[in-house]
Amino acid sequence: MQAKVLVVGGGGREHAIAARLHNTGSEIFAVMRNRNPGITRISSAYLICPENELEKICEFGKKNHVDFAVCGPEEPLVHGLADVLGGAGIPCVGPGKAGAQIEGSKFFARELMRKHSIPGLVDYVVAGDVSDAMRAFDKFGDKFVIKPIGLTGGKGVKIMGEQLATRADAIAYVNEIIEKGIGQHREMLIEEKVEGEEFTLQAFVNEKSIAFAPLVQDHKRLYEGDTGPNTGGMGSYSCSDFMLPFITKEDHELAREIMRRTVEALANDGIVYRGFLYGQFMATADGVRVIEFNCRLGDPEAMNVLSIHDDDFTELCFKIAHGERFSETGFRKEATVCKYVVPEGYGTKMVSQSEIRVNEEAITGNGCRVYYAMVNEENGVLMTTTSRALAIVGCEKDIESAERHVEHALNFVKGRFYVRHDIGKKELIQKRILHMQKIRGS
Repeated sequence: MQAKVLVVGGGGREHAIAARLHNTGSEIFAVMRNRNPGITRISSAYLICPENELEKICEFGKKNHVDFAVCGPEEPLVHGLADVLGGAGIPCVGPGKAGAQIEGSKFFARELMRKHSIPGLVDYVVAGDVSDAMRAFDKFGDKFVIKPIGLTGGKGVKIMGEQLATRADAIAYVNEIIEKGIGQHREMLIEEKVEGEEFTLQAFVNEKSIAFAPLVQDHKRLYEGDTGPNTGGMGSYSCSDFMLPFITKEDHELAREIMRRTVEALANDGIVYRGFLYGQFMATADGVRVIEFNCRLGDPEAMNVLSIHDDDFTELCFKIAHGERFSETGFRKEATVCKYVVPEGYGTKMVSQSEIRVNEEAITGNGCRVYYAMVNEENGVLMTTTSRALAIVGCEKDIESAERHVEHALNFVKGRFYVRHDIGKKELIQKRILHMQKIRGS
């Protein structure tokens, strides 16, 4: 299908979205805060501006007579980008401000599940001061998680016994959230800590249809062996059967049912949801629990699933944005491994504004894909910023082959950077399998 599409966002996820749209007939008009070389090269026109300048984005879309828009990051959606575009006659793949609360407010998401008796809900307490927090600590003992209610870029969650060593650490973080307004709120959720393995299920959604992507497992911890601080995501993998080796069919079906019922709950509350829906789940001994919902595709998980998407993505997005019915969408039966290249010191003492050199021809010749993220290209020179730089994705018949190809492709990236090399390796995946076997008592 041919269409003129406005793509908002300049990260790796948005490069994957733009590339898939371009490969299926879209003419790309991009808006991003950084000069992402992967997106600029396939765009007929692009605008460099902050992604929360909604009116400027809308004017750019109208000027270029786009048919519809696809928004990659969550922040513009939470601020109402889809509503502004819709008011100008530009349908959007991305929910309006009301639907984007599913990510913009963790309290909204939990209350939606509670109100509509959606399975997978964890026990939680809303805390606005230290006394509320202390009551929650007493309720959950030493098994709790502190989550700022608003957006934190995937970096705001702290777990007792991991990032928080003592009750004093937990109280200090409570005070920090209140004093700094972390996530643009001075409240937080304190939730029971559930034990298991996390997995991601992403869906393409409107009021008439829902289609699911293969399962993916993300790796948020900075260092190998799942240690260090949380990040936006260091990499991810998926399997050729679209499952994960530690997930049961019952887990998978329950996650799908939770997603379906969540979309129905939004509709029952008068919210028409058109866009991507991301479910972060935990497989536990007692079934699946919901960690969070996001109103967009994951980053890096979008790169895994879009690299093996095998249908007309332009047509799918057109139908999502226009509220038309669509069926299940196709994916090639290949395993994928994605590893992020990040600036040296990422998440700790970062080295930014450093040149990075990428031999794209050698990487693609090795059977891998390059997705640029938060880099800037000036006069042919790539410079890192304060966030992730680029991702390399391998797609092969099995995870082991995909991981091996990615590792080889990393030899063609030069500069001061860091990579989690253990992502997709057999040893780490086996560790996850044994962990779930222990939890399930099998």
